[in-house]
Amino acid sequence: MSQFFQIHPENPQKRLIKQAVEILRKGGVVVYPTDSGYAIGCHLGEKQAQDRIKRIRRLDDKHNFTLVCRDLSDIGVYAKVDNTQYRLLKTFTPGPYTYILDATSEVPRRLMHPKRRTIGVRVPDNAIVRALLGELGEPIMSSTLMLPGESDPMTDANDIREALENELDLIIDGGFCGMEPTTVVNFTGEVPAVTRVGKGDPAPFEM
Repeated sequence: MSQFFQIHPENPQKRLIKQAVEILRKGGVVVYPTDSGYAIGCHLGEKQAQDRIKRIRRLDDKHNFTLVCRDLSDIGVYAKVDNTQYRLLKTFTPGPYTYILDATSEVPRRLMHPKRRTIGVRVPDNAIVRALLGELGEPIMSSTLMLPGESDPMTDANDIREALENELDLIIDGGFCGMEPTTVVNFTGEVPAVTRVGKGDPAPFEM
């Protein structure tokens, strides 16, 4: 049975953040709020936790997980970013965007796109996530929390608890945080390409 933390969305309680990070470090699967809905995530190195997320969401091996990062310095460890890309990312992070970039050797092979060696990264504008990542000191491997057969992500922590309480280690209730997914921008070509329009304004990346 999962633990359930109610964390203040603007002033996260340090004690609860520390406890949440301990659960992540021990291989737990955690649901947490972002700036574009709730996400399900785990520690970067925990393959068993990743497999649990795949079972919960019924994902195949082609699903691309996203590395939720604290800031641009984290992105630079796991993705190759040139000067032009860096300037764009600096302008629009944090925010409701997911960026597809070429992966560095720091990314475990099982997390990359199987053919293209790319990785999705993002920096959410959410105080709870920033506190979690600051305490953890590395990205959280994540996916949007969407139940099998559903087209919309889950938006209410109590509904999440009712549906998944026995399959998760922790649910963080940060209140309603929206249900519109991130805008996805692919940086692996010669120019950026918007591959999904979501909460983030796509205009700055449409060249």
